[in-house]
Amino acid sequence: MAVLLAVDLGLRTGLAWYRDDGRLIRCRSAHFANRGMLRRALPALWQEVPDLRQVVLEGGGDLADTWRHSAERRGIAVMVVSAEQWRDDLLFKRERRSGQQAKEHAEMLAARVMDWSGMSRVGPLRHDAAEAVLCGLWAARQIGWLDAWPDALRQG
Repeated sequence: MAVLLAVDLGLRTGLAWYRDDGRLIRCRSAHFANRGMLRRALPALWQEVPDLRQVVLEGGGDLADTWRHSAERRGIAVMVVSAEQWRDDLLFKRERRSGQQAKEHAEMLAARVMDWSGMSRVGPLRHDAAEAVLCGLWAARQIGWLDAWPDALRQG
């Protein structure tokens, strides 16, 4: 089973892992005090879920470079996207009139993705983890792991 990791970049980071059938298998937030702490944490993070083959990074800049270099040293393919790319496909225009509004809708849709994937929820997701979940779903479709968006995404 191949695994994709979606990362909502920042020192407060959202992480979402998908298996190659397009289902979410794990998600969480992480906080790194600075870039050095992030750099030191990445080797353990790569081992957190076996069979990691693809990383999608939402955002750019120095933090994206840190993730990309670390992943490429391990032979992990890297895709860099903007939030606008996945939001255009997953959120209606009325749901993304502002960044705050987009984050709120991302949290709701991420909960639906978790339910569709068979994951239990213990509480609400932080917005960074929710955005990683949706970015990962978008990436799974882009690389051919999903033929169509799950019906559950817009039900409820």
